[in-house]
Amino acid sequence: MTNAMRETDSDSGPLDYIGVDMAKARFAWGVHGMRSTQEVGNDENGFEIFLAQLRQRQVGLIVIEATGGLERALACRLLQEGLPVAVVNPRAARQFARSLGHLAKTDAIDALALAHYAHTLAHKADQAGVRLTAPAEHLEFLQAMVLRRQQLMQMRIAELNRRSGPMRVVRKSIDTVLNTLEREIAELEKQIGIHLDRYFKDLDERFETIKGIGPNVCAVVIAFMPELGRVSNARAAKLAGLAPLNDDSGTMRGKRRIWGGRSMVRCALYMASLSAVRYNPVFKLFYQRLLAAGKLKKVALTACAHKLLRVLNAMARTGQVWNAERHAVTP
Repeated sequence: MTNAMRETDSDSGPLDYIGVDMAKARFAWGVHGMRSTQEVGNDENGFEIFLAQLRQRQVGLIVIEATGGLERALACRLLQEGLPVAVVNPRAARQFARSLGHLAKTDAIDALALAHYAHTLAHKADQAGVRLTAPAEHLEFLQAMVLRRQQLMQMRIAELNRRSGPMRVVRKSIDTVLNTLEREIAELEKQIGIHLDRYFKDLDERFETIKGIGPNVCAVVIAFMPELGRVSNARAAKLAGLAPLNDDSGTMRGKRRIWGGRSMVRCALYMASLSAVRYNPVFKLFYQRLLAAGKLKKVALTACAHKLLRVLNAMARTGQVWNAERHAVTP
C-alpha cells in the first residue's frame, strides 16, 4: 500500500473497493468483502443512485470492465465526481475471477470479482496505468472519428469480399454500398485532418516527416497513444503491445512473443513499417540487417514497428523532427 493510501486510511477510515459489471441496459456493482450486490439502470438516473451510495463511502478504487464503450459514460461521470476509476480488459478480469475459483459467470459474481480486482490493483507497487484519466474533449473527438473510420474500413472490406464471391446477382447493391462507404470514409478523413490541424498540428507535422508515416497512421497514434513523450520506451512498447514478452518456466526458455496492448496502434505501426522498410533508408537498412541475422520477416517487421514507436516517442518528447543520422543503424 502506498503512503498516500496509508494516510487516507488513517485519516478517513477503511477504504472501499468497488467492482462494476456493465451491460447495455443495467450494471451491477459490489463492494470487496461483502457478498451482496446491487443493480441499477445504465442511464443518468442509475448513475445518480450509484453516486448517492458512493458518497457514503471512502472509495479506494472503482474497477469497471471494458464493455465495447458501454462503460464510457459511467466512467466519465465518476471521474467528474473526483472518484478513482480503472477500466480493465475483460480477459484479464475473467482470468482473475477464475483464479479465485469463480467458474460460473453471472453479473453479481463478476461484480464481486471486479471488486476484489480493484483491491488488488490498488495495492500494486507499480501504479503506472492503473487509474483512468479522462481525456481532453478534443482528444476524445479524435478517438471517436478514428475509431469510426476503422469501422467503415472494415465494412468496406466486407463488401469487397462479397463482391468477389458467388453473389454476383446482387453486385449492383454492393456497388451502391461501396460508393456510400467511400464517400463517408473520404469525408471522415477530411474531418480528421481538420481536427489534427486545429489541435495537434505541430505533433502531426513532426511525425509525418518520417518517410513511411502517413496521415492515417499519425491520426491513430496521436489519438490512441497520448502518453507519447511522457513515458519510457519500454512503457510505450507495452502500451502498444509491441514489447516482446518472456515465456520461460524453470529451465525451459520459450519464444518471446508480443500480445495485448492497443491493437489499433500496433496494427497501424506494423502497416507503417511495411512502407518504411521500402522507402525509408534507415528502416530499410535495419530490416535488412535483421533478415541477414536470420530473423523471420514477420519478426523483423515487428522489430521495425517497435523501433518506429521509439522514434515517435523521442520526437514527441524532444519536439524535434525526423533526423536520419540520429536514428541510423550504427555499424
